[in-house]
Amino acid sequence: MKFSQQELKKHFYQPIEINEVLSLQDELQQRNSEILDVSAIHVEGLLSPSERETVAHLRIQGSLTLPSTRSLTPVVLPLDFTVDEIYLTQEQAAMQTEVPEDAILLTESTVDLVEAVTDYLLLAIPSQILTPAELAGEKMPTGDAWQVMTEEEYQEAKAKEKMEKVDPRLAKLSEFFQDEQD
Repeated sequence: MKFSQQELKKHFYQPIEINEVLSLQDELQQRNSEILDVSAIHVEGLLSPSERETVAHLRIQGSLTLPSTRSLTPVVLPLDFTVDEIYLTQEQAAMQTEVPEDAILLTESTVDLVEAVTDYLLLAIPSQILTPAELAGEKMPTGDAWQVMTEEEYQEAKAKEKMEKVDPRLAKLSEFFQDEQD
């Protein structure tokens, strides 16, 4: 899915149809070591070159297998999203009065869509990945002298600890009341 500038010039105002299945496991795992597995990635869309710019409109489908952020259990993350990219050569950028912020300036003489697909797949990985059971709210993992808490449980424990903590200036006074109760 690399297109040279000469090839793109042949297709000015004639979109190039893209329908490819990519194997990107090595590239993705090199850039993110947490990725356990990658399915075949299906990319379809259009690449529309013109004198002003080259626009890529792509739909990316596939799945990544990543560890749960809570229990490290493998979770299959299905992905299906669209992206739009604008590519400009140095000459095209010089012709425009204002270069779009999201435009990619080409330093080489080719448009590499595999690189864009790889980037977008990595950006699509959420910061929190949970198994269906973890999403359903099942019990959090625990171990010897440790446990995973929700944010609410942590705040409650912190508030309880603060209430139970005795001010050192009043420690003697609490001892007085303990003697009286005995």
